[in-house]
Amino acid sequence: MKAWQFTGTSNPLAFNEVPEPHAGPGQVVVEVKAAGVCHSDVTALDDPGWMPLFPVLPRTMGHENAGVITEVGEGMEQWKVGDRVGLAPVMKDGDALGYGRWDGGFGPKLVATADNLVRLPDEVPFDLGAMATDAGLTAYHAMMTAGAAKAGMRVGVIGLGGLGYIGARVAVLSGAEVYGAEVNPETQKLADEIGLAGVADSIDAFKDKKLDLIVDYAGFGTTTAAAIETLAEFGTLVQVGMGRLEATINTYPIIINQLTVKGSKSGTREDLEGIYELMKTGKLNPPMNLITQADIPEAIDKLRAGGVIGRFIAMYE
Repeated sequence: MKAWQFTGTSNPLAFNEVPEPHAGPGQVVVEVKAAGVCHSDVTALDDPGWMPLFPVLPRTMGHENAGVITEVGEGMEQWKVGDRVGLAPVMKDGDALGYGRWDGGFGPKLVATADNLVRLPDEVPFDLGAMATDAGLTAYHAMMTAGAAKAGMRVGVIGLGGLGYIGARVAVLSGAEVYGAEVNPETQKLADEIGLAGVADSIDAFKDKKLDLIVDYAGFGTTTAAAIETLAEFGTLVQVGMGRLEATINTYPIIINQLTVKGSKSGTREDLEGIYELMKTGKLNPPMNLITQADIPEAIDKLRAGGVIGRFIAMYE
């Protein structure tokens, strides 16, 4: 079989012939049906600071995956051939599918463990199932687990792209009153589809709304600063986005308003189960761009250029 592999910083993905995997003890083989392309794939290719995550090269990338189990190893008898699964990417030791010693879904098959496997309901198609494993998982965890969004809460969401769309929609479905900040005018047009109470270029446009929670899915420094200036007393900021890794913030509102600032990354298998339950209802359908395995490098180039609306999902026959 052939897979798109990372060979080093600034190198294009290489389409290499790779051996078909087999399940060892505690493992299963999953035939990939859908694999998402993430902006972190762009960063991994372009930023030498990500090289420690790839101790062995080449490595098949792709950390957003859903598919069908085709082989079951010893100790994994709770799973069977033919089971539909989504794959939470992160292992208990911090390694992840598509990084470290684990190949990802930019190839037709991969090895997974109990750390990854979540049953994919029949009502959830593979494309949504794959999207949920990273964009969905990360967005849901930040909003519901770290942010504890609930009915009646006033919530702000910064960035309405892949993660932000899902986070905002999850908050709306939980019964929260949700306001969005997004600089892309085309993405702002999704406000009614999401169910937002308002949308603006910057979250500080909603300072009068006394927001209890703001989740920053963009993380461009200025967005973090604006969130702190906007939160109501005893409000919480959950920081997810890593557009810039530094921010200049005003500590006065943190102190005077007794704010809480949290970081959030990825999520758990339980978070993935939670978002699959929402997807089963048919009320959570983020925008997607369906492509083939051959289109993955082009999708990465488009993400690098910016302005993409919706997640790229590579579909396998």
